Amino acid sequence: MGRSSVRGEGTRPRGRHDGPPGSGGAEAAGGRSGQGSRSGAAPAGTGPGRAGRPSRRAPKSGKRRVLRWVATVLALLILGTGGAGYLYYKHLNGNIRKEDLTLGDKQMADHKANAAGQTPLNILLIGSDARDSEANQKLGGAKETFGGTPLADVQMLLHLSADRSNISVVSMPRDTMLKMPKCTDPDSGKVYAASTVDVQTNESLGRGGPGCTVAAWYELTGITIDHFMMIDFAGVVSMADAIGGVPVCVDANIHSRGSDGKGSGLKLKEGTTSVKGKQALQWLRTRYGFEDNTDLGRTKAQHQYLNSMVRQLRKGTKLTDPGKLMSLAEAATSALTVDKGLDTVKKLYDLAEELKKAPTDRITMTTMPNVYGTGQFSGRVYPKADEAEQVFRMIREDIPLDGKASKRKTPVVTDKAAPDDEISVSVRNATGTDTLGPAQGRASTVKELLTDAGFTRASVDSQNTEPAARTGLLYPSSDLEGDAQAVAKALGIPVAQVKKSTEVSGIVLAVGADWREDGAYPAKAADEKTPESANPLNGADEKACMHVNPNYTW
Repeated sequence: MGRSSVRGEGTRPRGRHDGPPGSGGAEAAGGRSGQGSRSGAAPAGTGPGRAGRPSRRAPKSGKRRVLRWVATVLALLILGTGGAGYLYYKHLNGNIRKEDLTLGDKQMADHKANAAGQTPLNILLIGSDARDSEANQKLGGAKETFGGTPLADVQMLLHLSADRSNISVVSMPRDTMLKMPKCTDPDSGKVYAASTVDVQTNESLGRGGPGCTVAAWYELTGITIDHFMMIDFAGVVSMADAIGGVPVCVDANIHSRGSDGKGSGLKLKEGTTSVKGKQALQWLRTRYGFEDNTDLGRTKAQHQYLNSMVRQLRKGTKLTDPGKLMSLAEAATSALTVDKGLDTVKKLYDLAEELKKAPTDRITMTTMPNVYGTGQFSGRVYPKADEAEQVFRMIREDIPLDGKASKRKTPVVTDKAAPDDEISVSVRNATGTDTLGPAQGRASTVKELLTDAGFTRASVDSQNTEPAARTGLLYPSSDLEGDAQAVAKALGIPVAQVKKSTEVSGIVLAVGADWREDGAYPAKAADEKTPESANPLNGADEKACMHVNPNYTW
């Protein structure tokens, strides 16, 4: 997708009619009310290849490695089962389009390392509904939108834990309403002012490119995003064809085509069917026919498809035809737009090597907990305040969404704690929230608790009051780890909240918003659980099956 295709104000979602049967089934415009932005685009996959064949051949083993790289990096980056992929290295690198990571004016925070010095990785996966190529126009239909400003109709944040033991994915429905941040187009210099009213999230792509989608996510969630990858419609077709089909399940016969013409055109019999090509794209874009005919049902279907794709590839699906491999490598790199930190095949391979470390049964797909809007925003969704923030916080703090204890490769603490009265601790009041100021006197109160416990060198840092959702202890180097853990134990703060940080020069206790009241630290196991409203789906669940809306059966 060229830079020109992401121009435009995008201040109002555009309506859209479905394409004719067989066109790839462009969904009718709208979210739940049918009046919103264009329907969902393909999630991460591969896309149309460029003309021409490679001029020379690489060893067979090299071809196989290229295939495996494509099958991992572009299949939602969860697979990671292959080698370096240096075949036509420079040529493939030239295919990849690069954009700035973020176009917002708010600098993203650095990750905090765990006790082993490891940091997590967050990748934003964007599905664009661009109609900017012959292949995308054929698959997407809706001729009136050809060449227009695309929308970020699929948005999934993939979180790889610091210890590489698990992956969590959070989807944001395309009809989520939020405030857009200020974004500056890196090519034209055009400035898109921060919105003063709620805007549908998929319009972010039209405010300078994918870097504005990243900025919008950071504005809403506070989650530091390391990379983004953006794919278009045709990518799903290429990927599904390459792996020979992906098994999907429906609990009744489905035909996503109503009397009014709305629907993707998907037609399947009850039970499990292996879908590929155009049919796979139809599955991923179906809204009319799944669940309650909303974007939430479509997101659930996407999660089931992607988990099934992972299982297929990790079972050793055969993708060994040399010609297909080379075509797939061309298609993959030609369909891909990434941030400049992922601008080569080698960098993508290195990322895939990290992602492959998480087993299938530690992959968790979720949807941002949400509530329906009212009035003029009826049919749109908003983040469900407490539960959405719970999911975002767990991602920020690297807590697995599957509820299992992380298998951290944390070395045994060899630093023996000093006597309590020799440990210096700086206490900060970080109890402020978006709606409340810092609770008065909290740092002093907690400092007194430490003094009473024998930590007589505790002091108050009144200069640093940056809010923190959860209380934590930070230490700068391994020789203070034992001291920091001793402080945590004295106050009943879980060891998981003791972290190494280069941002401090000594032991710092940040009293967070979870400890605004007097008394002992209120450690709650429930705080570590993913809300049921996030609809978590485990990557190893082979029994998942989409519920068909009764009005779309045959």
